[in-house]
Amino acid sequence: MIPRFALHIDGEDQAPARDAWLPVFDPCTGAAWADVGAGDPTDVDKAVAAAERAFAPWAALKPSERARWLERLADALEAEAETFIALESRDTGKPLALCREIEIPRAVANLRFFAAAARTFGSESQHGEAGLNLVLRPPLGVVATISPWNLPLYLFTWKLAPALAAGCTVVAKPSEITPATATAFAQLATRVGLPKGVLNVVHGQGAAVGEALVRHAAIKAVSFTGSTAVGRRIGAICGEHLKKVSLELGGKNATIAFEDVAPREAVALVARAAFQNAGQICLCGSRLLVPRSRLDDWREALRAELPGWSAGPPSDAASRIGPLASAAQAAKVRGYLALAAQEGGSVLAEGRVLDSADPNGWWQAPMVVEGLDIGSRCATEEIFGPMLTLHAFEDEAEALAMANATAYGLAATVLTRDLARAHRVASALDVGLVWINTWMQRDLRVPFGGNRQSGVGREGGWDAMRFFTEARTVCLAT
Repeated sequence: MIPRFALHIDGEDQAPARDAWLPVFDPCTGAAWADVGAGDPTDVDKAVAAAERAFAPWAALKPSERARWLERLADALEAEAETFIALESRDTGKPLALCREIEIPRAVANLRFFAAAARTFGSESQHGEAGLNLVLRPPLGVVATISPWNLPLYLFTWKLAPALAAGCTVVAKPSEITPATATAFAQLATRVGLPKGVLNVVHGQGAAVGEALVRHAAIKAVSFTGSTAVGRRIGAICGEHLKKVSLELGGKNATIAFEDVAPREAVALVARAAFQNAGQICLCGSRLLVPRSRLDDWREALRAELPGWSAGPPSDAASRIGPLASAAQAAKVRGYLALAAQEGGSVLAEGRVLDSADPNGWWQAPMVVEGLDIGSRCATEEIFGPMLTLHAFEDEAEALAMANATAYGLAATVLTRDLARAHRVASALDVGLVWINTWMQRDLRVPFGGNRQSGVGREGGWDAMRFFTEARTVCLAT
């Protein structure tokens, strides 16, 4: 009998109200390996009611007491890390090393970070101008978190942890494509004794569960990570109902390498930024901009680097990346590869799919495409796959214009030894995050989010704690 991932409401695993289930596919084989509950608005109502009952006692806890609960969750997750590593790898096809070294440890770090935030996040006071003003930060109430399939537990806990730290109770909707670790985490929370109703997980499709959550009158805020198209829909509904919303959406990020950077020294970073997690990270650097004077050097370096990038199953130690997450995502990426040829692009360099890979899996070898116009669809639309496009610029001004020539504004990487140039370029890039001579280094204290079509609001640090609370000013006469 295949595994079943039930809903988790009020501290218990529960079948969906209609007893309807969806298949969960193994991206390495294309075959169903589990079922997940297909929730509906009835299940959402039940989960929200449980969260409402749990809210007052949870919010009444001292911040230090909520912090202790988050630490218990972190300790338990750390103790069972190997179970979660195996689940995450099975559900997504990711190499075990990626789950072991980055994704599960980051989920633990999310919990520990916001445990510390719960203890240190406080009220503000102002005086001397007009009385004594206290700015209190009470929790909002019941909130919804909607997390994506590309980094399942990593982003599930990134939203859950600050909500709980701030004193909110949560109804979470993970992606139905990758439900395993969210389910296991909810069960873990119940085992460590987290009060019933504080964390509820409702699986299902966006049209049935996501929409019902966003529209629910008792949901005070929605934190969403996913596509720009769905984010627009959620933002419109939240605007209609005047509720808080945080939207972390797509990206079409540029890596800009200036002439003082040696291609052979920097190419490993460029490739990792483009291809980690099969390019299925909103922060991936999917466009490489290089000086025309160094174009041939970069072409040579990329040709030398790409053969080392292999797609294959987690069981094969030679796998650098896993498969694409779903049949739909594989079809999308392959559609863009065909479009690249139509737009005048050609493959400069390509990795490979290992012989150990099941031919029915959703594999895509990493590749670099050159010859595309910077305004082409393949150079401006989010592909979310292991495809890097190469473009040449004449000077700094053109590099900036090319980097900003998309509707997105999430992140960029600048490679240069010139500190003045690094600051100058970073200030001119219309993005929410700029890395200088690095990629994917994350200090959880700093704001995270994008501009333009990459989102609304910021996550991380005090920004996340403020999102899940409401400012209340109390003025005392002096």
